[in-house]
Amino acid sequence: MPAPDWATELHDCHLCEWHCGVDRTRGELGVCRVALPEVASCTLHPAPPESYTIFMAGCNFKCLHCQNYDIAHYPDSGAAIEGPRDPADLAQEGVRALRSPFGRLMSADRLFFSGGESTCALPFVERVVHEARKLDPAVKVNFDTNGFATEDSFRRILDFATSVTFDIRAVSDEVHRAMTGAPSGPVLRNAAAMAQHRDQLWEYRILVVPEINEAEIERICRFPADLDRSLPVAFLAFRPNFVLERHPGASTRLMQRAVSIARDCGLEHAEWHGRPDIRGEVTRGRNRAYRAVGAQIAGAYAADLGCDVHPRNCGGCQRNQACPVKAHRPRRRT
Repeated sequence: MPAPDWATELHDCHLCEWHCGVDRTRGELGVCRVALPEVASCTLHPAPPESYTIFMAGCNFKCLHCQNYDIAHYPDSGAAIEGPRDPADLAQEGVRALRSPFGRLMSADRLFFSGGESTCALPFVERVVHEARKLDPAVKVNFDTNGFATEDSFRRILDFATSVTFDIRAVSDEVHRAMTGAPSGPVLRNAAAMAQHRDQLWEYRILVVPEINEAEIERICRFPADLDRSLPVAFLAFRPNFVLERHPGASTRLMQRAVSIARDCGLEHAEWHGRPDIRGEVTRGRNRAYRAVGAQIAGAYAADLGCDVHPRNCGGCQRNQACPVKAHRPRRRT
């Protein structure tokens, strides 16, 4: 069966900064291990911004803390997902849901692409948006991203997105690598570009993981503060999940301190969300391939699973098609 017309560039994929160059239409897999895009699930979702949320399967990061690991690490996770969808049908379904009595009751006003990482499915997302705006030219779109898109891909996202939720895990490259398996440079570049489109930024989202990236909080806050103090920041309380299933959750005190740090840095809009104070225990291991203590802790978790490239670099790892992190099956989900 020939690839759909929107999938042309997947013959030589360079959507994200891994630049894998694989022919996904023939089943070749890059770091994200996504061939043709597949939808994990779709639902009306009350979390701001209220929306019809489309979760795309697969991700180009291998985060130790992933909350949606079954979606992000599909197909390795074996999760039950919806699978391939026709963009026009999905657009019609989404617009219909937004117009439904329940959609109107919850004030859902946009399609929200999440995952996983929707950059891996960018041509598909663009087609869904195109088809949705044929039905309703005013339909809004939110794009949720880890920021690892190429400069060209990120410009394309900004071309159709009404709003963007943008995750920043760390400024320090080694802490970012230890947490995600990817360098921080492209993320920070795109975060700076995002600041030039203030009206499209819903918020920068910063997951606060005790002991691992809490020492990064001030550096992360100073990054947007130096660009524009009005940029909105939301801290998310880490809940034990995936590889960090036994790690302690963020405390209420830590989340309050994060907001205080943001305000001390001059940020005018800072808040926190989530369920704090979930108990756990920090691993006693330390991976000395890293200098920062937080990176040493995260690196130790990864090494315990069999990850043997440190600092982590999933794009340069010969085992990225049989990754022990992606293969992990946690016993606990919070």
